[in-house]
Amino acid sequence: MLTASGQQFKDWSAAYRLFYGSRMDTDYLFSIIRERLLKNHLQPQGPIYAHMDDTNIRKRGKKVAGTSWMRDPLGPPFHTNFIWGQRFIQLSVSLPDKCGASQSRAIPVDFHHCPTIRKPKKSDNQCVWDDYKEKKRKARLSRVGSERIKCLRNNLDKSGVSGRSVIVSVDGSYTNETVLKNLPDNTTLIGRIRKDCRLNEIPGAKGKKSGRKRVYGEQLPSPEQIRQSPDYTWRNVEAWAAGKKHQFKIKLIQEVRWRKAGKQNLQMIVIAPLGYRLTKKSRMLYRQPAYLICTDLKLDIKELLQAYLWRWEIEVNFRDEKTLVGCGQAQVRNEYAVEQLPAFIVAIYAMVLLAANQVKLTQNETPLPRAKWYRTKTNHRRTTGDMLNTIRSQIWAENANINFSHFVNLQHRMRSGENIANPTLSAAFYMRN
Repeated sequence: MLTASGQQFKDWSAAYRLFYGSRMDTDYLFSIIRERLLKNHLQPQGPIYAHMDDTNIRKRGKKVAGTSWMRDPLGPPFHTNFIWGQRFIQLSVSLPDKCGASQSRAIPVDFHHCPTIRKPKKSDNQCVWDDYKEKKRKARLSRVGSERIKCLRNNLDKSGVSGRSVIVSVDGSYTNETVLKNLPDNTTLIGRIRKDCRLNEIPGAKGKKSGRKRVYGEQLPSPEQIRQSPDYTWRNVEAWAAGKKHQFKIKLIQEVRWRKAGKQNLQMIVIAPLGYRLTKKSRMLYRQPAYLICTDLKLDIKELLQAYLWRWEIEVNFRDEKTLVGCGQAQVRNEYAVEQLPAFIVAIYAMVLLAANQVKLTQNETPLPRAKWYRTKTNHRRTTGDMLNTIRSQIWAENANINFSHFVNLQHRMRSGENIANPTLSAAFYMRN
């Protein structure tokens, strides 16, 4: 970041102090992103589709604040690997091209640090251990995720969209009692459940005359048994996934109850595995089936399925943030810097996505040609790499008014690197490398 801004020959202590303490307010940056997203990009009516997930950022220094040993999500299923790093929770809002089955792009609107609490020594007194257990309970991912959903709902209400519902899609780690029983008003959760999950019917009107009123009815077959049973019929639903529209086979079971959700009435969806081929002549392969629950019984099945399929875009956010934008690569270890600097990078990444979408809506910009090894597509989506290449080309075209063949001679004529008046040359060639 220092080299890209032309400050590699200057004193860097002021730049490091920018992220020390409370000087950088990343919450304010994300509030600007949310307001701009609601005002200029999203449809004025209809629900807001959000997605939540956590990610790990690898670190090496054992003295970096907020780091600990954690499970490696990219490890093989037959062996548990561990990595040393940080943990963050991100919330993204979908920006679809149009209503219905269409492609979408996720815009990050929240990036929260979730450090693991350090375990005290065995020789510490009981007060230290009690304080550790209380902090550990509050630092659980499901509890922090529930608080971030409430924070998003409150921020949207302050922005004047309290009447619009928020549909949050999560994976199985957040489909639990802590999140389901603490959802804010006008908020719907779509989550993934296990194939052997125990669901119950809603208790009938004819119950026993004495005793407490029943909350759960008869136990239903497991989601895996429902998928294999011929008693439940399949339905075809069209939705956008993997770059085109697909026909998904689903089974819908409405008005069920789950002990993790309490007295809420849910609907359960079984999604059949989707077939695909690696090549045109290869044999048909199948992905794994999915089992979902939704807290809104009135939500249309097409909208429900599409909202969950858009959740994959948050995984694309994580890939872009770590590999292209450099989230987590800064060499800082202060308690404030390790929390604020990755959030600052994610906020800048979200602003780039919004700027590209604004140009798409207001201008007819001709994108740069892709490399020759890319497959030719008539209507391809602009990737984050395309956006960064556009930024580089604009910087070069506007500021690099020199002959590139004489660039070395130009460097020799410079008396000192401190005399560089325009840092865009440094930024352009640094991003190129």
